[in-house]
Amino acid sequence: MTTETLPDAVREPLPLADVNLADLNHFTDGVTPWRMFHTLRHEDPVHWQPEEAPNSGFWAVTRHEDIVRVDRDPETFTSTKFVNLEEVDDDQIKKRASILELDGVRHRALRSLIQRQFGANVISGYTDFLRGLTARTLDAALAKGRFDFVADVSADFPINVLARLLDVPPEDNQKLIDWGNRIIGHTDPDYADVLLHSEESEQYRDLPFRSPASLEVFEYGRELARQRRGGDGTDLVSRLVNTTPRDGVPLSPQDFDNYFLLLVVAGNETTRHTISHSMLALIQHPEQLARLQEDPSLIPAAVEEFLRWASPVYHFRRTATRDVELGGKQVREGDKVVMWFASGNRDEDVFDDPYDFDVTRTDNDHVTFGKGSPHLCLGNLLARTEIRIMFEELIPRLADIRLAGEVPRVRSNFVNGIKKLPVEVTPA
Repeated sequence: MTTETLPDAVREPLPLADVNLADLNHFTDGVTPWRMFHTLRHEDPVHWQPEEAPNSGFWAVTRHEDIVRVDRDPETFTSTKFVNLEEVDDDQIKKRASILELDGVRHRALRSLIQRQFGANVISGYTDFLRGLTARTLDAALAKGRFDFVADVSADFPINVLARLLDVPPEDNQKLIDWGNRIIGHTDPDYADVLLHSEESEQYRDLPFRSPASLEVFEYGRELARQRRGGDGTDLVSRLVNTTPRDGVPLSPQDFDNYFLLLVVAGNETTRHTISHSMLALIQHPEQLARLQEDPSLIPAAVEEFLRWASPVYHFRRTATRDVELGGKQVREGDKVVMWFASGNRDEDVFDDPYDFDVTRTDNDHVTFGKGSPHLCLGNLLARTEIRIMFEELIPRLADIRLAGEVPRVRSNFVNGIKKLPVEVTPA
């Protein structure tokens, strides 16, 4: 099946008996996940998905309404038992928990450490920097004529922004990108040092994502912390090491390690994959690209469609704290409950023609960043700003852009990632 046929192919439901959200091989063609989600929303929207040992299965929540309900209720659906599908014991939780795996007072206290750095006033001050950085990134890529859009644009740009926020030199960019790939891509043989659930991964069970790359990130972050402790810097590292959370409990060295690693990974991966998916969608829907070329004022609203369409994170998990009814099913205390955000972003009850990529779509109630949740993505405004500026700068520079090869996907049911996007460009 060629890339050009994908938009039509995703409209074909998969028989319920063939649905398996735990099979990572279903997530490499850009088609099967959407077919599975379609089937589940219509036939079994709260679906029990068995898993191979050592995991024990999970409830797959695929309708927008149910996803929002779970995400907004941390008392019933907690993050403290971890937010990915891996099942961890209490000792691993103590060692590996980041802000993602906290609820309540402590979660709010740790968010507040850097929340201001991601607020509107601070982000608006980055606009000139972002625009200049985008222009340099695009000028270098477009001068090649034929290039990998992922490597030269969508990975290069967000990592430069992250380097600025962490106040680290741009020459460390590739190292940061590689760490993100190796950690988040822990189920993809092209990225992982050690594949999740392999025998070898047991020796790394106490590290985030069971990835030995985490040790390298910890070492890098600790050196930055050592240099900045006691200083008056405003970068994210300085904030973490020189500010006491408002609950009065200082960050432990382990808290810092896990917080820093999360910034390195989350600060790059989701924006990068959104930009890649958005560019691919514009190539596949040239009439939509033409609309934005004719009327660039549509771009800010189109960013919300980019985010809905890309759905760069397939899911996040919660764990039921009590027996509860959800979508007509009886969920038991201790069951894993998995919110498939990507499915919610194609819910026909919320989006007219959800399989149409429409840059003029209004009232775009996507759940890409979470919705009304205590865990709403801290960097959502920065991500929106980065994506907007990228396409405001890119689109006027394009006379023509077309695919120049295959578009391989990350083998993962967590991150909806594109590894390579070979393109050929005629500059405007």
